[in-house]
Order: sequence, then structure tokens, then C-alpha cells
Amino acid sequence: VLETKEHPVAYDGFEPSGLAHLPFGVFRPLLLEQLLKAGIRCKLYLADWFAWINNKMGGDLEKIRRVGEYFVEVWRAAGVDLNKVEIVWASDLVKRAEYWKRVILIAKHCTVARAERALTIMGRKRGEMKEVAQYFYPMMQVADIFELNVDICQLGLDQRRAGMLAREIGEKLGWGKPVVASHHMLMGLEGRKQPEGYEESAEMDVAIASKMSKSKPESCIYVHDSKEEIFRKLSKAYCPPKETENNPVLDYAKHLVFRKFPSVVVRREARYGGDTEFASYEELESAYRKGELHPLDLKRAVAEYLDKMISPIRKHFETDEKARELYEFVKSQRITR
Repeated sequence: VLETKEHPVAYDGFEPSGLAHLPFGVFRPLLLEQLLKAGIRCKLYLADWFAWINNKMGGDLEKIRRVGEYFVEVWRAAGVDLNKVEIVWASDLVKRAEYWKRVILIAKHCTVARAERALTIMGRKRGEMKEVAQYFYPMMQVADIFELNVDICQLGLDQRRAGMLAREIGEKLGWGKPVVASHHMLMGLEGRKQPEGYEESAEMDVAIASKMSKSKPESCIYVHDSKEEIFRKLSKAYCPPKETENNPVLDYAKHLVFRKFPSVVVRREARYGGDTEFASYEELESAYRKGELHPLDLKRAVAEYLDKMISPIRKHFETDEKARELYEFVKSQRITR
């Protein structure tokens, strides 16, 4: 797409629900920075109507809207230049008559079976679908892609079915085929989970079940966590010695720490080898695989760098009155899935 367009448009969508965690408040801004540097124009889609359909925040649209405003403050605090991105709300898009015509056209070109396979983009299993409104979800998500006039669907890997459906239907209706560039899903602190029935592919099912989720506090580091809380959570994280596959602590080192910092220093007492600097993730992983790096030393180092990344976000919500009020509101709500 970069060969045909100087500044292609990418989008990512977010259901406003719950407190921001590492994937939303740290990982996504890092990816966004890379896209902007590559000359790609980015739209951040606050999918408030989708959260409503998905019964987030108890299905209260006003509460969902406030969580969306909180999300914007998280982006601001994370260093996203809001002058360089376009923020779009689903509640504005749905006011267009043409939008609903597009939704119906998509639905007419999609079988019930195909729609049911795509329902997992809601983060739910087929047996959990109890409302007809939930069947609108994939049709609306595909409509968004074309209504927003984007070239690239830069969504999480768990959203790939929406992108695949958009490519199929877009070609049928002469709307074009968007590029689907799915990004990595950070693992939860507990590591690899058993398949839970989200996907037909066992590998994909495990990846979705194992991802860090805002609604599962035991698996999650939030952008409001204190330095001590980050250390406490990481100290309990799944991280077997010499094991580099499905290791969440190494996952954060690779996709967060080394994406932000050119090198990483692991601090140790002299009797345990002293401080060691790693110039790349590959060096760090190799040392861990060989047993040259103890799990606790790895956890401490990753916690230290994560705290450096989260600290400006924490500070913004402590010092900015509007941001603090939004945070207190979201924190006070019972998070529903």
C-alpha cells in the first residue's frame, strides 16, 4: 500500500471499558509512533456503540462515553500527539444514514454462519451470544472500515476475522480490499492458558485466552499501578528458568522495553555477576535461555523499565484535574464483560 499511496490511512478501534493496561496505554502508543514515522495517517476509533452492544459498563452508554474520554487522556499522557491523529467516535459515525445502508449491504452479503464465526471479535464465545444486537457487531465493524475510508486495519490479532470479512465483502461490493496488519497481543501475567473456545484454530484460541485483559486484574498491569505494585505483580508472573517460549516477562521485554529503549541494564549484586547491559532483545533472550540470567533478576529489570514508561502516565492523572476526575470515575465503576 505504501507503493501506491504516499500517506495511507490506518485505524484501530477501542471499546471504552475499564482502566487502561499495558496493551492499551503503552504498547499501542509505541506502535502508533512507528506508523506516524512511516508517513501513515492514523485514526483512533472510540467504539462506544460497540461497547454498548457488548454490554460493557453495564450497557450504560453515558458511562461508556466517559470511559472514552478517559481513554483520550491516557493517550495524551502516553505522549500521543493528538494533533497528528484523528479521533473518531462510533456515536458520530452512526448518525449518518449512509452508514446504516452500508451495514445492511454488508449483512446481505454475509451468511449467518459467516457472521457467527466473526462474533469472536467481541471477545466472547459462541455460546455467550444471547442478544440479536450482538449480530450487528461484525457488520458494523466492517462498515466502519469503509466508512472511515481506511487502507490499513491495524487491529489486534484477535480482530483478524473482521479484517478478513472486510476484504471478502469489500471486493464483492467494489469497495476495495483493506490491508490487514494485525499486531501482537501481549500475554497476561499468568502465561499460557488452555483453549477456551474463542477460535477454531487451537493456536489462535490459546493466544486469545492468554492475552492480557483489562477485565482480568490478576493477569494485568495497569498504567496507574505504582512502582511497588508493578514489582509485586511481576514477581508473581509466570517465568520459568531458561524457558523463552510463552514467557510473559520476556514478552514485555521484547515488545515494550526494547521497542522503547536501545539497551537494557540488568542490575545484580557483584556476587551474582554484577550489572549486565544487553544491546538487543536477542542477547537478553539468549542469556536467559542459557541460564545466565535468573528469573528474579529479569523480573526486576523489566519492572524497572516498565515503571519508567508508565511513570509519565501516572503523573498526568495525579496532577491534571480533568484526567484525575475521569480516572476516579472509571475506577469507581464495576467492570462488566
